[in-house]
Amino acid sequence: MPQSVLSLDRLRSLVPVPIAETAWDDLLFASKAELEGQDGDALTLSVTPDRLDLLSEGGLALYLAGVLDAAQGLPPTLPRTAGPPSVTFEVDRSVDPLRPCIAGALVRAPADGLLDADLLEEAVRFQEILHATIGRDRRAASLGIYPWERLEGPIRYAAEPVEGLRLVPLDGEEEVTGSKFFSEHPYAARYGALGRSGDRCLVLRDHAGTVLSLPPILNARAGGEARPGDRSLLLESTGLEERTVRDAVGLLLVVFAARGWEIEPVAVRRAGAPVDPGAAVVTPRPVDLPSELLRSITGEALASAEVERRLSRSRLSPHPADRGWRVDVPPWRPDLLTPVDLAEDVVIAAALPAAAGIVPPSRTRGRRLAEGQFRRAIAVDLLGLGLAAPYTPLLVSEEVVARLGEPRPLRLRNPVSNEFAYLRDRLLLSHLGVLAHNTRHAYPQRFGEVGPVVMRDPTVDSGGRTRYHAGLVLAADGAGFAEAAALVDYLLRRLDVGSVREPVGVPGMIPGRSARCRVAGEPVAEIGELDPAILTAIGVPVPTAWAEVDLTALWPLARRSERP
Repeated sequence: MPQSVLSLDRLRSLVPVPIAETAWDDLLFASKAELEGQDGDALTLSVTPDRLDLLSEGGLALYLAGVLDAAQGLPPTLPRTAGPPSVTFEVDRSVDPLRPCIAGALVRAPADGLLDADLLEEAVRFQEILHATIGRDRRAASLGIYPWERLEGPIRYAAEPVEGLRLVPLDGEEEVTGSKFFSEHPYAARYGALGRSGDRCLVLRDHAGTVLSLPPILNARAGGEARPGDRSLLLESTGLEERTVRDAVGLLLVVFAARGWEIEPVAVRRAGAPVDPGAAVVTPRPVDLPSELLRSITGEALASAEVERRLSRSRLSPHPADRGWRVDVPPWRPDLLTPVDLAEDVVIAAALPAAAGIVPPSRTRGRRLAEGQFRRAIAVDLLGLGLAAPYTPLLVSEEVVARLGEPRPLRLRNPVSNEFAYLRDRLLLSHLGVLAHNTRHAYPQRFGEVGPVVMRDPTVDSGGRTRYHAGLVLAADGAGFAEAAALVDYLLRRLDVGSVREPVGVPGMIPGRSARCRVAGEPVAEIGELDPAILTAIGVPVPTAWAEVDLTALWPLARRSERP
């Protein structure tokens, strides 16, 4: 879980009511944060990845003010609607191959405030947390903080020749050439490939030509050094996807919104495209919460006033709407995307203590569902047939999916890496990895597994539906279609089910050496011999047969056969 060290004194200065030393555990219990330890002024906090805003003093203070009933709804300085932007990013087409997306916001100190050392330290620390989490070590997104009072708009974002580029790095004292910076600076060694292609690198400059930064590597000192005493700052994020850079800026805004700084949008202008006024980055977005959905999740019919009170305590702004509520969500809550997310906040805001859990009276004890027992019995059968039981995760790599070709399974929208980019729709995708990782072991290799797969289903919100398959692999001299088919026939006979086998082409199998089994017209199993080209690619030297049985499709038949 992401972790941060916060200042207890700064937290107390931001929360308008006193908090007792013994109250921290109880207050955080009802959130998605956990107190890991305290050492004097330092609070070590860990959070779930969907509540990164709580890793800053400002974000945690907003939350605490809500649960302590010291403040409700969105902070008053957050703009409900954005006026005409006073700053514009001019985006050159040369950035498209590297980091095409940019977003930003302008924050201005209140009349009686300014940027002090503590606020600057918090903003920079939270910036680095966002780099490591949502930014995926700056690959997906990076952030910059700039002193707007010493800059002149518009800001130009372009890929410029490294030769001829000169700047003083933020951590340096002397001006260096672009070539020297990329050859000697440690940040260039670590992040340079993300912001440079050939003899050109990404540069942010203001209208006067002052270099702000070399995204995503490092700020320049002249245009990229925010200092205590500054009264207006430009926040910027560049990256690979529009949503990620907007979320990054939105999360960083919480540091300043909690202290009453005014927030303004920054427009983005690209050649040949309409100007993006940037309002979506800084203004609340509406998410609808139907009352019927909330009732189905909570199991109770909550009064409208109670729902609105709980959402307001979560620092959201609810409004009655047709058949429910329309809720304004701040930019630093990118986790609130659907009505289900809002319903979760309603439940969490009840702040139920651990002692409030009640076990309902029952004459029976908990037990496995009948369908789970059925799957477990099939897994035991596979062991009895001499098949070893591997453990494989639901996520598979882009490489193994490419080997088998179409149809392609569901791809994650924002995968951690290409090794875990797809949700398998067949156990075979995982079992190819098992074969590849065991090429140094002796053959024959026989293994089988019962596990979940995710099949495409456009009728559900997620786009996929979970089913359970039993898969088996036989890798040995002489292994072939007949042996795999015999094992499938055994499993079906055990369930007292008759099937019809028909020849079909199955991706990844030898043409003419694969088939599908149907029961009452419904497909329940596939069988085949793996294509030698695939076996050669993963280093398997022997023929390999495969079979996969859809246990979800067979369960209604198995349940019927067990009735008296």
